[in-house]
Amino acid sequence: MGTLPFDTRNIKWNTLDGFDHVAFHIYAVDEEKRIVDILFKFDANSRIVMHRHKADYITFVVQGELRIYRPNGELKEIRPVGSYVAGKADGEPHTEGGGDQDVIAFYSNRNVDTLVYEILDENQNVVATFGMVEFKALLEAQTAAPSTLVA
Repeated sequence: MGTLPFDTRNIKWNTLDGFDHVAFHIYAVDEEKRIVDILFKFDANSRIVMHRHKADYITFVVQGELRIYRPNGELKEIRPVGSYVAGKADGEPHTEGGGDQDVIAFYSNRNVDTLVYEILDENQNVVATFGMVEFKALLEAQTAAPSTLVA
């Protein structure tokens, strides 16, 4: 059974080539406070790329259920709507995605030194990184784009 839909009419979803099953909206990149706040939407019954969090974070699930998978594909955890979880940097690499409906989750990345995420291949080798610099550029591009928000 799905959860009530989260009204996203006033959210401009962004995507990146090569990153399937995920859209995002960046709310803040604060270098002084070392915070990057992002709303993610993960496709139902799909998984995003394997990654590792390089900063402490807080996750709040606002729609659906967030499913977390170990590197071997084993389901590690299901976070239902309303879940609030605080995690530490450098935890186990994982993939994640939605259950039977798209999941929307807010991530507040805290104590960011440089990196927020390491993107990993199937052998857990780092193939890309996202940090303050990349998220600041994505936020600027998001802000510069024409608005499609509901009046």
